[in-house]
Amino acid sequence: MRLLFAILATLLTSSSWAAGPVVKDGGTIQLAGSTYRLDGIDAPEFDQICVDDHADPWTCGVEARDRLIKLIGKRDVRCRDMGADTTTGKRRIGICTVDGETLSLNQMMVREGFALNVEPAAKGRFKADEAKAKDALAGLWKGCFAAPAEFRRWQKTTTLLGASCRSDKDRELREILFPDDSAMPPGCPIKGKFAVRARVTGNVGIYHLQGCRSYAGLTKPERWFCSEDDAKAAGFRKAYNCRGVKRRN
Repeated sequence: MRLLFAILATLLTSSSWAAGPVVKDGGTIQLAGSTYRLDGIDAPEFDQICVDDHADPWTCGVEARDRLIKLIGKRDVRCRDMGADTTTGKRRIGICTVDGETLSLNQMMVREGFALNVEPAAKGRFKADEAKAKDALAGLWKGCFAAPAEFRRWQKTTTLLGASCRSDKDRELREILFPDDSAMPPGCPIKGKFAVRARVTGNVGIYHLQGCRSYAGLTKPERWFCSEDDAKAAGFRKAYNCRGVKRRN
Protein backbone atom coordinates (compact mmCIF):
# COMPACT_ATOMS: atom_id res chain seq x y z
CA MET A 1 0.00 0.00 0.00
CA ARG A 2 2.81 2.40 0.82
CA LEU A 3 4.38 1.63 -2.54
CA LEU A 4 1.08 2.42 -4.27
CA PHE A 5 0.81 5.78 -2.52
CA ALA A 6 4.41 6.57 -3.44
CA ILE A 7 3.72 5.85 -7.12
CA LEU A 8 0.58 8.01 -7.05
CA ALA A 9 2.46 10.85 -5.38
CA THR A 10 5.15 10.73 -8.06
CA LEU A 11 2.56 10.85 -10.84
CA LEU A 12 0.72 13.76 -9.29
CA THR A 13 3.85 15.85 -8.89
CA SER A 14 5.51 15.05 -12.22
CA SER A 15 2.61 14.94 -14.66
CA SER A 16 -1.12 15.35 -15.15
CA TRP A 17 -3.49 12.70 -16.42
CA ALA A 18 -7.12 13.17 -17.42
CA ALA A 19 -9.62 11.78 -19.90
CA GLY A 20 -11.23 15.08 -20.85
CA PRO A 21 -8.67 17.76 -21.75
CA VAL A 22 -9.80 21.17 -22.97
CA VAL A 23 -7.92 22.30 -26.07
CA LYS A 24 -7.73 26.09 -26.00
CA ASP A 25 -5.74 26.51 -29.21
CA GLY A 26 -3.25 24.59 -31.33
CA GLY A 27 -0.58 24.84 -28.68
CA THR A 28 -2.42 25.01 -25.37
CA ILE A 29 -4.18 22.29 -23.38
CA GLN A 30 -6.06 22.63 -20.10
CA LEU A 31 -5.72 19.44 -18.11
CA ALA A 32 -6.50 18.47 -14.51
CA GLY A 33 -6.73 22.07 -13.35
CA SER A 34 -3.55 23.23 -15.11
CA THR A 35 -3.06 24.93 -18.46
CA TYR A 36 -0.06 23.75 -20.47
CA ARG A 37 1.66 25.47 -23.36
CA LEU A 38 3.15 22.74 -25.53
CA ASP A 39 6.91 22.99 -25.11
CA GLY A 40 9.15 23.73 -28.08
CA ILE A 41 6.44 24.67 -30.57
CA ASP A 42 4.44 27.71 -31.60
CA ALA A 43 0.96 27.24 -33.08
CA PRO A 44 -1.34 29.93 -34.53
CA GLU A 45 -3.38 31.95 -32.07
CA PHE A 46 -7.06 30.97 -32.03
CA ASP A 47 -8.04 34.28 -33.69
CA GLN A 48 -5.22 34.22 -36.25
CA ILE A 49 -6.05 34.39 -39.95
CA CYS A 50 -3.88 32.87 -42.69
CA VAL A 51 -4.24 32.63 -46.47
CA ASP A 52 -4.94 29.24 -48.04
CA ASP A 53 -3.54 27.83 -51.28
CA HIS A 54 -6.41 29.44 -53.22
CA ALA A 55 -5.47 32.92 -51.91
CA ASP A 56 -8.55 33.06 -49.69
CA PRO A 57 -8.62 34.04 -46.00
CA TRP A 58 -8.41 30.97 -43.78
CA THR A 59 -9.15 30.66 -40.05
CA CYS A 60 -5.92 28.77 -39.44
CA GLY A 61 -6.03 29.34 -35.68
CA VAL A 62 -9.36 27.57 -35.45
CA GLU A 63 -8.10 24.83 -37.78
CA ALA A 64 -4.97 24.29 -35.66
CA ARG A 65 -7.15 23.96 -32.54
CA ASP A 66 -9.41 21.50 -34.32
CA ARG A 67 -6.43 19.48 -35.57
CA LEU A 68 -5.10 19.10 -32.03
CA ILE A 69 -8.56 18.01 -30.88
CA LYS A 70 -8.63 15.42 -33.67
CA LEU A 71 -5.18 14.09 -32.74
CA ILE A 72 -6.39 13.55 -29.18
CA GLY A 73 -9.79 12.12 -30.05
CA LYS A 74 -11.39 10.47 -27.03
CA ARG A 75 -8.11 9.19 -25.66
CA ASP A 76 -6.45 10.12 -22.40
CA VAL A 77 -3.76 12.79 -22.41
CA ARG A 78 -0.75 12.99 -20.15
CA CYS A 79 1.37 16.14 -19.79
CA ARG A 80 4.85 16.13 -18.29
CA ASP A 81 5.25 19.38 -16.38
CA MET A 82 8.39 21.20 -17.50
CA GLY A 83 7.94 24.13 -15.12
CA ALA A 84 6.25 27.51 -15.06
CA ASP A 85 5.73 29.42 -18.28
CA THR A 86 7.32 32.73 -17.35
CA THR A 87 5.72 34.49 -20.33
CA THR A 88 2.12 33.62 -19.47
CA GLY A 89 1.72 33.90 -15.72
CA LYS A 90 -0.31 31.02 -14.32
CA ARG A 91 0.36 28.58 -17.16
CA ARG A 92 2.81 25.70 -17.28
CA ILE A 93 5.07 24.31 -19.99
CA GLY A 94 4.41 20.70 -20.90
CA ILE A 95 5.28 17.81 -23.16
CA CYS A 96 1.97 16.09 -23.77
CA THR A 97 1.29 12.62 -25.12
CA VAL A 98 -1.88 10.78 -26.00
CA ASP A 99 -2.68 7.19 -25.13
CA GLY A 100 -1.36 4.76 -27.74
CA GLU A 101 1.08 7.15 -29.47
CA THR A 102 4.86 7.20 -29.19
CA LEU A 103 5.22 10.75 -30.50
CA SER A 104 4.26 13.71 -28.36
CA LEU A 105 1.42 15.98 -29.39
CA ASN A 106 4.06 18.71 -29.56
CA GLN A 107 5.93 16.85 -32.30
CA MET A 108 2.81 15.73 -34.14
CA MET A 109 1.53 19.30 -34.48
CA VAL A 110 4.83 20.38 -36.08
CA ARG A 111 4.92 17.28 -38.29
CA GLU A 112 1.40 17.99 -39.57
CA GLY A 113 2.35 21.57 -40.37
CA PHE A 114 0.14 23.27 -37.80
CA ALA A 115 2.92 24.51 -35.52
CA LEU A 116 6.47 25.76 -35.87
CA ASN A 117 9.60 24.51 -34.19
CA VAL A 118 10.81 27.05 -31.65
CA GLU A 119 14.47 27.70 -30.99
CA PRO A 120 16.45 27.88 -28.79
CA ALA A 121 13.83 26.58 -26.33
CA ALA A 122 13.25 23.45 -28.41
CA LYS A 123 16.98 23.04 -29.10
CA GLY A 124 16.03 22.13 -32.64
CA ARG A 125 14.40 18.86 -31.68
CA PHE A 126 11.45 19.44 -34.04
CA LYS A 127 13.48 21.13 -36.76
CA ALA A 128 13.48 18.06 -39.02
CA ASP A 129 9.70 17.68 -38.57
CA GLU A 130 9.19 21.30 -39.59
CA ALA A 131 11.38 20.86 -42.67
CA LYS A 132 9.39 17.79 -43.76
CA ALA A 133 6.08 19.57 -43.24
CA LYS A 134 7.33 22.54 -45.25
CA ASP A 135 8.52 20.32 -48.12
CA ALA A 136 5.20 18.44 -48.14
CA LEU A 137 3.19 21.70 -48.07
CA ALA A 138 1.38 20.36 -45.01
CA GLY A 139 -0.97 22.46 -42.92
CA LEU A 140 0.03 26.10 -42.77
CA TRP A 141 2.82 25.65 -45.29
CA LYS A 142 0.47 25.19 -48.25
CA GLY A 143 -0.74 28.77 -47.85
CA CYS A 144 0.76 32.02 -46.60
CA PHE A 145 1.02 33.03 -42.96
CA ALA A 146 2.82 35.10 -40.37
CA ALA A 147 4.73 33.25 -37.68
CA PRO A 148 2.51 33.15 -34.57
CA ALA A 149 5.10 35.09 -32.54
CA GLU A 150 5.07 37.86 -35.15
CA PHE A 151 1.27 37.88 -35.22
CA ARG A 152 1.19 38.30 -31.43
CA ARG A 153 3.50 41.30 -31.74
CA TRP A 154 1.44 42.60 -34.70
CA GLN A 155 4.59 42.88 -36.82
CA LYS A 156 3.04 43.78 -40.15
CA THR A 157 6.41 44.00 -41.89
CA THR A 158 7.55 40.52 -40.88
CA THR A 159 8.74 37.96 -43.43
CA LEU A 160 5.76 35.91 -44.55
CA LEU A 161 5.95 32.11 -44.67
CA GLY A 162 4.40 29.45 -46.89
CA ALA A 163 4.26 28.34 -50.50
CA SER A 164 1.46 30.73 -51.51
CA CYS A 165 3.19 33.97 -50.52
CA ARG A 166 3.49 36.00 -53.74
CA SER A 167 5.68 39.08 -53.89
CA ASP A 168 3.30 40.76 -56.36
CA LYS A 169 0.45 40.35 -53.85
CA ASP A 170 2.41 41.29 -50.75
CA ARG A 171 0.24 44.26 -49.74
CA GLU A 172 -3.01 42.34 -50.18
CA LEU A 173 -1.66 39.37 -48.22
CA ARG A 174 -0.61 41.54 -45.28
CA GLU A 175 -4.03 43.19 -45.20
CA ILE A 176 -5.56 39.73 -44.74
CA LEU A 177 -3.01 38.49 -42.20
CA PHE A 178 -3.15 41.69 -40.12
CA PRO A 179 -6.73 42.89 -40.65
CA ASP A 180 -7.94 46.29 -39.45
CA ASP A 181 -11.35 44.80 -38.68
CA SER A 182 -11.04 41.12 -37.76
CA ALA A 183 -14.00 38.80 -37.29
CA MET A 184 -14.76 37.39 -33.85
CA PRO A 185 -13.99 33.65 -33.52
CA PRO A 186 -16.84 31.60 -32.01
CA GLY A 187 -17.12 32.03 -28.25
CA CYS A 188 -14.37 34.65 -28.03
CA PRO A 189 -16.03 38.06 -27.47
CA ILE A 190 -13.20 39.83 -25.62
CA LYS A 191 -11.77 42.63 -27.76
CA GLY A 192 -8.05 43.44 -27.79
CA LYS A 193 -6.29 46.50 -29.10
CA PHE A 194 -2.55 47.11 -29.27
CA ALA A 195 -1.64 50.32 -27.44
CA VAL A 196 1.60 52.14 -26.75
CA ARG A 197 0.26 53.37 -23.40
CA ALA A 198 -0.08 49.75 -22.24
CA ARG A 199 3.70 49.42 -22.29
CA VAL A 200 3.87 51.50 -19.10
CA THR A 201 2.58 48.42 -17.26
CA GLY A 202 4.70 46.02 -19.30
CA ASN A 203 1.85 45.01 -21.63
CA VAL A 204 1.41 45.17 -25.39
CA GLY A 205 -2.27 46.08 -25.48
CA ILE A 206 -5.58 46.51 -23.70
CA TYR A 207 -8.56 44.15 -23.62
CA HIS A 208 -12.22 45.12 -23.27
CA LEU A 209 -15.00 42.94 -21.84
CA GLN A 210 -18.66 43.02 -22.77
CA GLY A 211 -20.22 45.41 -20.30
CA CYS A 212 -17.26 47.80 -20.28
CA ARG A 213 -18.04 51.37 -21.32
CA SER A 214 -15.37 51.12 -24.01
CA TYR A 215 -16.62 47.86 -25.56
CA ALA A 216 -19.18 49.15 -28.06
CA GLY A 217 -16.95 52.00 -29.17
CA LEU A 218 -14.08 49.70 -30.08
CA THR A 219 -15.28 48.85 -33.58
CA LYS A 220 -11.99 47.57 -35.03
CA PRO A 221 -10.28 45.24 -32.54
CA GLU A 222 -7.01 43.70 -33.63
CA ARG A 223 -7.25 40.65 -31.38
CA TRP A 224 -10.06 38.52 -29.95
CA PHE A 225 -9.82 36.42 -26.78
CA CYS A 226 -11.98 33.66 -25.34
CA SER A 227 -11.10 34.40 -21.70
CA GLU A 228 -9.33 36.96 -19.58
CA ASP A 229 -6.59 34.41 -18.93
CA ASP A 230 -6.00 34.16 -22.68
CA ALA A 231 -5.83 37.95 -22.98
CA LYS A 232 -3.40 38.25 -20.08
CA ALA A 233 -1.28 35.41 -21.47
CA ALA A 234 -0.98 37.38 -24.72
CA GLY A 235 0.31 40.41 -22.82
CA PHE A 236 -2.89 42.48 -22.67
CA ARG A 237 -4.23 44.27 -19.60
CA LYS A 238 -7.84 45.01 -18.75
CA ALA A 239 -9.15 48.48 -19.72
CA TYR A 240 -9.36 50.73 -16.71
CA ASN A 241 -13.05 51.43 -17.37
CA CYS A 242 -13.67 47.68 -17.03
CA ARG A 243 -12.95 47.62 -13.32
CA GLY A 244 -15.69 45.70 -11.59
CA VAL A 245 -16.71 43.96 -14.82
CA LYS A 246 -15.89 40.26 -14.88
CA ARG A 247 -16.23 37.43 -17.35
CA ARG A 248 -15.99 33.81 -16.38
CA ASN A 249 -12.99 32.04 -17.96
